[in-house]
Amino acid sequence: MDQQHIENWLNKRKLRRTSRSVASLFDKLLKGDLVALSSCITLLESTLPADKEMANDLIQLSLPHAGKSIRIGITGVPGVGKSTFIEAFGKILVQKGMKVAVLAIDPSSSESGGSILGDKTRMQDLSVMQNVFIRPSAAGSTLGGVARKTRESIFLCEMAGFDVILIETVGVGQSETMVHSMVDFFLLLMLAGAGDELQGIKRGIMEMADALVITKADGDNEKKAQMASREYANAMHLFPPKASDWIAPSYTCSAYTNENIDKVWTTVESFSNQTKINGWFDKHRKIQDKYWLSESLKELILNDFFGDETSMNELKNMEQKVLSGEISSFHAAEILYAYYNKEK
Repeated sequence: MDQQHIENWLNKRKLRRTSRSVASLFDKLLKGDLVALSSCITLLESTLPADKEMANDLIQLSLPHAGKSIRIGITGVPGVGKSTFIEAFGKILVQKGMKVAVLAIDPSSSESGGSILGDKTRMQDLSVMQNVFIRPSAAGSTLGGVARKTRESIFLCEMAGFDVILIETVGVGQSETMVHSMVDFFLLLMLAGAGDELQGIKRGIMEMADALVITKADGDNEKKAQMASREYANAMHLFPPKASDWIAPSYTCSAYTNENIDKVWTTVESFSNQTKINGWFDKHRKIQDKYWLSESLKELILNDFFGDETSMNELKNMEQKVLSGEISSFHAAEILYAYYNKEK
């Protein structure tokens, strides 16, 4: 490619970028333009000040149009078949005439990295269907930052007219709590024949679940799955009543045979109807808004501290003093906090 071709390409790219205004993106989003939706989420993920400003303006404009979808969180350990389940579930929703968005929270570390195309590769049939949008989150250094971008992406998807938004956790651990804090319905997928220690499932995660589904209930595994489902159903009744007054059901499903996949949506509809009647649905979303105000503030403060060169130099000095036994970790933190406040 000669120099002239390169300059022409760069000029066209620059023209596209400068012509990308908040007003034009907002107008395209309202029309359900998926290219515009991808561009808007890219703005959310950008660290450039100009992009951040545009993203904030778009989120503000999206608020009157947000909140019209049902937000479903889907979690489970690797190997449980989350992507296979989501593909089967998403296809059923599309057949029912719904627009479906799939957002994945990927808390991959900076060392191991993450595959931005992983979900589209695994959901080949769903990803090419009309009225479907799949967007994995970029792996980030902090789970909170990735989760915040996912929550903001929910608003943009709702503005683009999506009826159902599926939030998938790629990892395990803290990501479940993050997903629970941004969805209406929390679905826990589990395997039969694996102990709690192997699955890494804690009581707290089970208590958060609004439905528990034993996956891969087909072939030789069907009887084991049904037995596990009955055991978990009994266990769920032992937990304290939920604030929503909803009793989480437990049953089996198979994405391979499509057995009970439709039942998941029936359960979500029952949950939505019940919690809207008793007032929990709207109350829960307000609680989440308050939670994310606090979380966003914490993130800004942390970024401000760890992004400041002088603060980081002081941190290194304190780390050496802690390691040498000269000072305790707690006292060092208090000194750093006092230093940070003095500098500000």
